[in-house]
Amino acid sequence: MKIAILSRNPKLYSTRRLIEAANERGHEVRVLDALRCYMNITSMRPSIHYKGENLTGFNAVIPRIGASVTFYGTAVLRQFEMMGVYPLNESVAITRSRDKLRSLQLLARKGIGLPVTGFAHSPDDVQDMLKMVGGAPAVIKLLEGTQGIGVVLAETQKAAESVIEAFMGLKANILIQEFIKEAGGADIRCLVVGGKVVAAMKRQGKEGEFRSNLHRGGSASLVKLTPEERSTAVRAASIMGLNVCGVDILRSNHGPVVMEVNSSPGLEGIEAATQKDVAGLIIQFIEKNHQPNKTRTRGKG
Repeated sequence: MKIAILSRNPKLYSTRRLIEAANERGHEVRVLDALRCYMNITSMRPSIHYKGENLTGFNAVIPRIGASVTFYGTAVLRQFEMMGVYPLNESVAITRSRDKLRSLQLLARKGIGLPVTGFAHSPDDVQDMLKMVGGAPAVIKLLEGTQGIGVVLAETQKAAESVIEAFMGLKANILIQEFIKEAGGADIRCLVVGGKVVAAMKRQGKEGEFRSNLHRGGSASLVKLTPEERSTAVRAASIMGLNVCGVDILRSNHGPVVMEVNSSPGLEGIEAATQKDVAGLIIQFIEKNHQPNKTRTRGKG
């Protein structure tokens, strides 16, 4: 098989591991920087060019598109789909999962456990919205933030009002969520491949930090999932339409609640914590499922 990996940096751990796993199984791999790809959007003959070369002959494409380049990256991925190349995750599903508000609305509609979440446009409604999510302490998130950036824990009503007004003054879109105190600064990252949780780790925030992201100094350890947590992760991935994703779950008093579904989960932390060859499982999934012109969500926006 000839596989394209859309990644801006071939030296990143996740990209390197996917290259190794594909090479070990006898596949040809090419890493392409999505921002250097340019497209010819011709009727019936779509093509992608890269540094002067017309890209052809690929069987599958693995998108590792960073949040900051979602718009252009998914446009390139969509062009691959139009050319009949099998995408590991489809462009529609990635766009859906990157929109925090839309993804929460889709999960809520299907009955997935979520923290109580508020979203508003006008600062006049701040007090009522805080009351709606259970008051302070509350978590305030920028819609466009990633890796824990743009996430604030407001411990008092006054602090929450100040932070919300400051964000809104900058014309930023924000979510306000209930603070799940019983999670104790820890969450569970479930890695789903092809409708199964293949690896799971507990991420614990460092002392005094409520965010558990490994990029923020959190630590990872092996965790045993309950059947409810496993089923929640699999259902969340399916609702988003993602074949491969990281589902972040908090353990609350009212069962597992989903914080986020990540369409480009990092492999370093989870492979180290679980000692599992996740990259190999991803390549095996592509081997079993790749077919030309196989996209499920065409036309569904």
